[in-house]
Order: sequence, then C-alpha cells, then structure tokens
Amino acid sequence: MASLSVHLPPLPLEGGCQCGRVRYRITGAPLVFYLCHCSECQRHTSSAFGESLRVRRTDIEVEGELRLTERLADSGTRREGYFCPVCGVRIIHASAGAERVNLKAGTLDDTSWLVPAGHIWTRSKQRFIAIGPDELAYETQPDDGDAALLARWNEMLAPA
Repeated sequence: MASLSVHLPPLPLEGGCQCGRVRYRITGAPLVFYLCHCSECQRHTSSAFGESLRVRRTDIEVEGELRLTERLADSGTRREGYFCPVCGVRIIHASAGAERVNLKAGTLDDTSWLVPAGHIWTRSKQRFIAIGPDELAYETQPDDGDAALLARWNEMLAPA
C-alpha cells in the first residue's frame, strides 16, 4: 500500500478564524487527520467534506471568544460546534464532554503538511470526489471507532 508521509511541523501549531478575532495554538501532536463526507460536515463547511484534525481538548489554547452551538444527533449524542461570533468560522466540532475534539483543519495557518489518513461517511460524498483504492474509506462511521484511521496516521508520520 502506497501512502503519503506526513511531516508534522514543530509544535505549537497555530491557526484562527477568518477575521482574526479567534486564534488558537495546538500544543500536543494531533491524533489523526481525516476527511468526513457526511451531510452535516458538507453543510457546516459549505463544501464537499469536512477536514477533521483530531486533538485532545486539553491541547488547544484559544485566544478570543468562541460561540457554542449544540444539536442532538440522530444517535442521541449532543454535538457541539464552536464558532467565531464575528465571522462565523467553525473552529472546533465535538461530542459534548469528549476528551478528543475535531479541529477544523482549514483554519490552520499552515495546511501544507496535511495528508488524510482516510475518509468517513463516503455514502454521502459528492460524486465528483475520487477516493483512491489504497485509501481507507468507510461508508459510515468506522465499526472500529477510529482505530484503523489512527493506525494509518501513525504509519504515515515521518520520523522527526
């Protein structure tokens, strides 16, 4: 299987919203990066998929105010979205109380190093998106949680 290497930049990783009112720093190594093709991610990114950089909640330092929105998922899980209250850019998406959260990777200052470990919710992907035969892809949420995505990510990480 041929997959691209990920060269993680030195920590901290930094990013923010479009207007600059919210800035953040990631102080711990990301756990995984993947693309989500669910209709919810398509809706809240106004794009074909969401870029999810999974990090520990305790590894994110935020400067500025974030606005919280909540909704109940079909599974019964309370989902949280954290936005800049001025420009509306979503910064974080997570299940309520989760230790690990998804930082919206498009908000990073430097996205040049990102290579996804795989794709989830491909049953609702846009038909113009091509997923290679060597890429991990799941029609819905992976049965193993995210174990295979985490393993692939760790395989992809280049030595420092």
